[in-house]
Amino acid sequence: MPFAATILTLYPEMFPGPLGISLAGRGLREGLWSMETVQIRDFATDRHRSVDDTPAGGGAGMVMRADVLASALDSVAPGRPILAMTPRGKPLGQDRVRQLAQGPGAVVICGRFEGIDERLFEARDIEQVSIGDYILSGGEMAALTLLDACIRLIPGVMGAPSSGMDESFETGLLEYPQYTRPVEWEGRTIPEVLRSGDHAKIEAWRSARAESDTRLRRPDLWERHEGARVQPPSGARRRKQDDVK
Repeated sequence: MPFAATILTLYPEMFPGPLGISLAGRGLREGLWSMETVQIRDFATDRHRSVDDTPAGGGAGMVMRADVLASALDSVAPGRPILAMTPRGKPLGQDRVRQLAQGPGAVVICGRFEGIDERLFEARDIEQVSIGDYILSGGEMAALTLLDACIRLIPGVMGAPSSGMDESFETGLLEYPQYTRPVEWEGRTIPEVLRSGDHAKIEAWRSARAESDTRLRRPDLWERHEGARVQPPSGARRRKQDDVK
C-alpha cells in the first residue's frame, strides 16, 4: 500500500506544489505515493463558512475552531498518524521522518491565524509537530516540508536505495563536504584524498569531517551523538545495576 497523504487546509491549491515536480512529482505520477486535500471551510456550519473565532480571554488575531476542524478530521478514513503543524509541537527529526515514510502515510492539519483551539488536541489523537523555531504564515509550507522529507525515503522515489544513507542526520551527524569537477576553481582545489582512489582513506576523511563539522556547527547534535555513542549496551546496564543490588 503506497504512502498516502491527506492535507487538511484552507488553501488546497497550494498542493502538491513543489511535490508535483522533480523526483517527488514523478513518484506521484507513478503511484509510489498519493495525495488528497480536504478544504476545512467545507465543514463550517454557518452561512459565512467561518472556521475561526476570537480568542477566549481576549487578545489579537483569531483561533481556528475545534468543532469545524474535528468535523473535517472525522471525514478522513482512519488508520494513519494525524499530525498538526504548529510551532508549539515537538521538533521534527529524521528518526520520526523515517518512521512515517515506512508507514501507510499521514493526515496533516495545517494551522492558520493564532493557532488551533486546544480542545481539538484533547479530543483527538493528534501529534503536534514543529519544523523549527520560527513562525510561518500557516502550516501549509511546514506540511510540504514534512512530506518532502518523507516522500524522498519511499523506495523508488530517489532511484538508488543508497542515495540517502550518507546524508545529514541519518547517522546523527551533519554530512561531510561534497565536491565535483572542475578539480580547480578560483584557486581552490578538491582535497587530494578525494582524488586518491584510496577508498579507506576517503571514508576516514569523510567520517572525520562529518564529526568536526557537526562539533563546530551543531554542538547540540554533537552532544547527542556523543551521548549515544558512550552509552553502554542495555544488557550491560542491566548487569551493572544487578551487581549494585
